[in-house]
This record gives sequence, structure tokens and C-alpha cells, in this order.
Amino acid sequence: MKIKRKYLILLALSGAIVALDQALKMYIHTDFRLGESAIVIQDFFNITYVRNPGAAFGFLRDAPESFRSLFFLSVPPTVMLIILAMLYSTPDTDKLQTFALSCVFGGAIGNYIDRVRFGYVVDFLDFHLKSVYTYPAFNVADIAIVTGVGFILLQIFKEWKQGQPPSN
Repeated sequence: MKIKRKYLILLALSGAIVALDQALKMYIHTDFRLGESAIVIQDFFNITYVRNPGAAFGFLRDAPESFRSLFFLSVPPTVMLIILAMLYSTPDTDKLQTFALSCVFGGAIGNYIDRVRFGYVVDFLDFHLKSVYTYPAFNVADIAIVTGVGFILLQIFKEWKQGQPPSN
């Protein structure tokens, strides 16, 4: 039985994302105290240990824990099944879609591992502009998810644009 290339890409790319994500999170979790920061670029970028009980940007962090637990332990596996179904229907030649779905899949697994292990996600990439603006901390899994979703949206836009009549 020959495994299709798109599934090998899914395994390799999502596996690499999970490995890097979990290795960095383990380093942060074991070598930093909660809230501890290390300045990388003064007034712009720190490594800061943050625990995120919510979703992206802290969404749902204030929801009751019973709801958050049920939501965050059931939604990611559902999303991963949807991604596998989407990959199944993706043509073998569509490398961009395969790349994008693999990124989302790997990121979802990386954050899901944290939720199962700790009940929260370890975030540590802390970008800010002096003390004027602070972007919510995030991690490698988040980067993979946002990158994958961005490429999916770009592809949807391109397909929509191709279906539009030419403007005069």
C-alpha cells in the first residue's frame, strides 16, 4: 500500500510543528517562573511565561471552567477530523492547501497537548511597543494555525476572484 504524498506532508509538517512547539513550551514551563520575562529586543520582544486558559487572545478565559474544559477538550479533535476530511478531498497536486491544512493540524495538536496536560496553553512569545502597546502572548502552535488559516483564506479569495467576471 502506497501512502499518498499529501498524507506524508501532513505527518512530517504537523509532526515538526508539534515537536518544536512542545520542546519550546517544555523549556519555558520548566526554566521560567510564571510571569517571568527575558528581554530579547528591548521595548519590542520578550520571552514571557504566560498561561492561557482561553483561546486565541484570551477568548473565553473568563468563561466557567466546566464550560472551558468541555469546549477545549472536544472542539480540537472535531476540528482535526474536519481537517482530515478536507485533506482527503484536496487534490494530490494542491501543495498549498496540503501545507495550510498541515499547519493548522499541527498547531491544533500542539495546543491540545497543553490543554490535556495542564488545562491551559503555554504562551511565551511576547511582542510589544515599549509600554504603549502589547500584543497578546502566543506560541509556535498559534503561529502554525494562523499561517495555515491565512493560506486557506488566501486560496479561497483567489478562487473567488477567478470566478468573478472581469471588470471594465
